[in-house]
Amino acid sequence: MPRPLLLFECGMTKITFIDSGDVARTVDAEIGATVMETALKNGVPEIEAECGGACACATCHVYVDEAWFEKTGGPSPMEEDMLDFGYEVKPNSRLSCQIKVSEELDGLIVRTPERQA
Repeated sequence: MPRPLLLFECGMTKITFIDSGDVARTVDAEIGATVMETALKNGVPEIEAECGGACACATCHVYVDEAWFEKTGGPSPMEEDMLDFGYEVKPNSRLSCQIKVSEELDGLIVRTPERQA
């Protein structure tokens, strides 16, 4: 008798990136990756990530949707220092290289600024 097909959790979640022109892109994100890595892997525009995720620039700056800000947490002191170089920094600004994708962030919505630092 054949074994039943089992569906396993694939370790993915969804993130919606909304660019400065209000174009939304919902992509699969691997749990454990960063939001920046997810953006680069999926060709999301307006995320430059010049330092490759080392928290040494502000070119992966995003605005976390207010409904999600508490779940992503606030920036670390080092991230706050880098955000000083960001373009149009707001209270909900984060560097996407510092946000780890987790199951709790399934459905996360972030916006990208018109330009990066």
